[in-house]
Amino acid sequence: MPGPLSGVRVIDLTSVVSGPFATMFLADQGADVIKVEPPGGDITRRSRQSVDPTGQFSALFISTNRGKRSLSIDLKRPEGAEILRKLIARSDVLVQNFRPQVMERLGLGEAAMRALNPRLIYVSISGAGDSGPYAEKRIYDPIIQGLSGFADVQAEAKTRRPQMIRTIVADKTTSVMTAQAVAAALYAREKTGQGQHIKLAMLDVMISYLWPEAMAQYTVVGQEATATDPNARPDLIFPTRDGYMTVGTISDSEWTGFCRAAERPDLAADKRFDTPGGRSVNAAERITLMAEILATRTTAEWLQRLDEADVPCAPVLRRAEVMHNEQVVARGLIAEFDHPGIGRVRQARPAAEFAGTPSRTPSPAPAIGQHGGEILAELGYARADIERLAESKVLRLPA
Repeated sequence: MPGPLSGVRVIDLTSVVSGPFATMFLADQGADVIKVEPPGGDITRRSRQSVDPTGQFSALFISTNRGKRSLSIDLKRPEGAEILRKLIARSDVLVQNFRPQVMERLGLGEAAMRALNPRLIYVSISGAGDSGPYAEKRIYDPIIQGLSGFADVQAEAKTRRPQMIRTIVADKTTSVMTAQAVAAALYAREKTGQGQHIKLAMLDVMISYLWPEAMAQYTVVGQEATATDPNARPDLIFPTRDGYMTVGTISDSEWTGFCRAAERPDLAADKRFDTPGGRSVNAAERITLMAEILATRTTAEWLQRLDEADVPCAPVLRRAEVMHNEQVVARGLIAEFDHPGIGRVRQARPAAEFAGTPSRTPSPAPAIGQHGGEILAELGYARADIERLAESKVLRLPA
């Protein structure tokens, strides 16, 4: 059966990652996602290292735009904007991440598009929101990591120097929340018959994301100074005799299981560690002791011992090892397919499994304007008009 979003048409006016990754999730789930690009294409086509001779594809672009159709038009030209308006009139969702007021200047603001299509779900993604002193600020992921407290969460344990996490976590978390919000709005439209405007800011998303445990000491007003900072402790990466592993000991049974596997019954009886609260308050000492113990055996030995004691544990894999891990292989989490002009590529399988309406198998990302001719034909444009628009550079078609 088709995916759960089969029959939903999404206009993707986004670039970089937060928007394209979100709409890719919708494409994975069966939506017809039309990526509307300028004649030069999305900037991420040329981001980092190109993976094809034409310079149209980067690994980042492939992994955030698979399964979409590409329409390349010049929105600054009246005929280009008219094509987009005709498309929006027949669509369910529009997603854009231009800076505030850009869509209004193009004549494509939410109010105008709502008049054109009352059922339209109009999604605006921004860096820091459309109000406040940072509304016009140019924003990328590291800016949000700094502003949201995320870099402080990653601070080096001894010096407390803030550190960035080395992946674009703010962009990608915003993508996940955007895809969820679109699904919720589609459900609401089924009940009301009306679309709505969804606004998401990366800063808002990351503060919400961090709050449950990273901001725990600030949850109860007036107790900030006395609350334990959950991040003022070593991390849970433990060297072994031949590598690294991680171990979790939150519950009483997990801690006693660790002590049993380590042949350290004295630690199970230690008053500092014999309750969840004690293990939290004395986390630095506990983790330091665990590190000393885990350094005495190989990773494989500890995995066997800890699994037998039902203690959460795993090897810490290098990135090149992930795709060969026995659990990843057994679950078929990495798909391979042929990408025209590039060769064999790998993609992560869609994470959500739908029993009745399976997600699409990962498929190639589009070349610039690859589907422009067929999309305009669907809108009723004659072949001669399509060729004229291409000749006048309103429309870019594949070479």
